[in-house]
Amino acid sequence: MSILMTGGGTGGHLTIIKAVKEQLIDEKLIYVGSTKGQDKQWFENDDDFEEKYFFDTRGVVNQGVLGKIKSLFMMGSAMFKAVKLIRKHKAKVVFSVGGFSAAPMAFAAKLTRTPLVIHEQNAALGSLNKLLKPYATHFISSYLDESPITAYPIKEVFFDNAHVRTEVKTIIFLGGSQGAKAINTLALDLAPKLKEMGIHIIHQAGVNNIEEVEKAYKTLGIKAEVFGFTTKLAEYMNEADFAIARSGASTLWELSATAVPTLYIPYPYAASDHQYYNAQFLVEKDLAWLMREDEIAVENVLALLDEDMEARSKGLMQIVEKEGSQKIAKLLKAI
Repeated sequence: MSILMTGGGTGGHLTIIKAVKEQLIDEKLIYVGSTKGQDKQWFENDDDFEEKYFFDTRGVVNQGVLGKIKSLFMMGSAMFKAVKLIRKHKAKVVFSVGGFSAAPMAFAAKLTRTPLVIHEQNAALGSLNKLLKPYATHFISSYLDESPITAYPIKEVFFDNAHVRTEVKTIIFLGGSQGAKAINTLALDLAPKLKEMGIHIIHQAGVNNIEEVEKAYKTLGIKAEVFGFTTKLAEYMNEADFAIARSGASTLWELSATAVPTLYIPYPYAASDHQYYNAQFLVEKDLAWLMREDEIAVENVLALLDEDMEARSKGLMQIVEKEGSQKIAKLLKAI
């Protein structure tokens, strides 16, 4: 019997797979993803999985009529392969994190009556997860009170680094490994004033923007830590007293677990505007701030630095639950 894990396309989805599978090392694990997106980059050479399969599939959203038809045909073909894999590996449960990569295997689980456990990372449900929610054996979400598990699966190091922030001495700008133009621009606009205030800058500018952003800081005469992709994100978050970031689910919960008060600037083109609703979940609890890209104003951002960081930092430490990946692993084992 095996546990079959599926879904991905983006790092947000794949982070969940990575966190949970590390708690299942005594189980036979199979991964099924797509040739598109980041699936192969993450797991093609991962020895924690006994077998890895990558179907030739792609997303349906944002395609023209002919593109949608082709994408659905590709998924249909992959679904029949997925049925065979469920039977071949005698899957006792399918764990899906959504995204187009998950579609063939998730539907195959339904066809073969294999228990299906879905993890939804975002406050706004993804199209596939929304469709399959009624058929799932368990539907896990950190935003839903009825979820069997509300703890988000992130690494323990973020909780280990949690401490109360009382004043802002270091700001971290997080635009993701690919960078975010709006956040890069805001960081450089704020930089002269932050220098006057003696505030240190840590800046994830994106792998393709490092040279340009470093040059801009040098022109301003400002010393900043600039990077693109990094394996030291937990360390950087630990150093920060305040963050300005996109509000993808993993970033949001990692910052929250580290107790970093944050201004979220959601990616405006995210599916179902899910980054906005992710951040809104914390804003409604008065634990974060939120600005659309077209609402950004330097003076308003600077005003946030005088807000009560201690209260929000303590609030984050109280709201974020630990051991999300362990709890999900335990649930999968129990099926």
